[in-house]
Amino acid sequence: MKDSNFLKEHNAKSIWHPMAHPADSQANPPTIVTRAQGVRITDLDGHETVDAVGGLWNVNLGFSCQPVKDAIAGQLDTLPYYSTFRGTSNDQVIQLAEELRRFFAPDGLTRAFFTSGGSDSVETALRLARQYHKIRGEAGRTKFLSLKKGYHGTHMGGASVNGNANFRTQYEPLLPGCHHIPAPYTYRNPFNESDPARLAQLCLQALEDEIAFQGSGTIAAFIMEPILGAGGVIPPHESFMPGVRDICTKHGILLIADEVITAFGRTGSWSGSRHWGVQPDLMATAKAITNGYFPFGAVMITGSVAEVFENDRTGAAAIGHGYTYSGHPVGAAAALACLAETEKLNVPENAATRGTQLHRGLLDLRDKHSLIGDVRGGHGLMCALELVSDRESKTPIDKATIATVQEVAYQSGAMVRVSGPNIILSPPLILTEEDADVILGALDDGLTAAARCP
Repeated sequence: MKDSNFLKEHNAKSIWHPMAHPADSQANPPTIVTRAQGVRITDLDGHETVDAVGGLWNVNLGFSCQPVKDAIAGQLDTLPYYSTFRGTSNDQVIQLAEELRRFFAPDGLTRAFFTSGGSDSVETALRLARQYHKIRGEAGRTKFLSLKKGYHGTHMGGASVNGNANFRTQYEPLLPGCHHIPAPYTYRNPFNESDPARLAQLCLQALEDEIAFQGSGTIAAFIMEPILGAGGVIPPHESFMPGVRDICTKHGILLIADEVITAFGRTGSWSGSRHWGVQPDLMATAKAITNGYFPFGAVMITGSVAEVFENDRTGAAAIGHGYTYSGHPVGAAAALACLAETEKLNVPENAATRGTQLHRGLLDLRDKHSLIGDVRGGHGLMCALELVSDRESKTPIDKATIATVQEVAYQSGAMVRVSGPNIILSPPLILTEEDADVILGALDDGLTAAARCP
């Protein structure tokens, strides 16, 4: 191990960081995290903080989940890798598929296609959706609909259905045939509607209008997050996802639930789809499936879609898609252990309780700090503050001021995430009441310091 001087001197010199300008990373070297335990991380200088980011929405069980670590170590000694391409499989992935079938039974999902992560899962779901319609003789169904502000990873397909220009503009032209409708985002929307129920209906009307404009027979799938995550934690009204489900069913359009973030308890329910009482046709998962300890994902597929593939006798259902690490035995072993521990701890219950605590605390901070324009949350451990320089005009906060909030909060004991004008909170689902208080206190300090800046 190189000493701390070496690490600081070479920080960001030979590595380009995701989601960052290379020059900015060199001018403002990233925090070097060297240790983690429970819900806390420690940097190179020994400064310890509560990780209010949860790794990246994925370390649901914290950094000390020994059963998952033991499963990984044990599998490395037994079978560190083998392909699951046609002709070979492994014992761990077979067991995992059956466990996921059981776990997702209330969501109507019965088959699993394994991937290396969230972007892979989204890409897989988009491809399978197109293939499904081709098998059924509707080859014209190639388009995709999604929400503005939605995030669906960074592959070319995922970037194409993404609803945030930051992940699109520099990589265009993207996949043709991808169209977006307004998100049910009460703080900012083209309808100037702040009532969640009325806004949900307006967005559903926009969906119907877009389907009519494109032609329902040209659309393969609608993809959405049950609660928008990276776009700023935007929970829709409870009527919205069921309404999307009804519209998709009426027009023969597949519904893809992007649950890379929301599956496995984060919303306070076992899945985001279940949170709203909806059964999707396909579900993209990853992140918490292995607690972030191994890159792994799964696309879950409903029985009716699976039957179309499995009953095909023309050869059109042969899946010409997959990844070297699809069904990786170490990842499968990690996922089996993680799923068992997730259920044992009943993490949705704590996520709901601590999420309510955080949300209420953030609302109290809004009463105290004029920099807070909007508070979003109330559905498990997914919360956000949208910061503004002026509440009346809703002018987004400048980068320097929100950076001050983040830095002072970090020094006060909590790592928080900045995304545009938003402070996003997605801590581990084993968060305690005391941990949540630390996060709220650190944010209070950060907002106080930022308000004093010239």
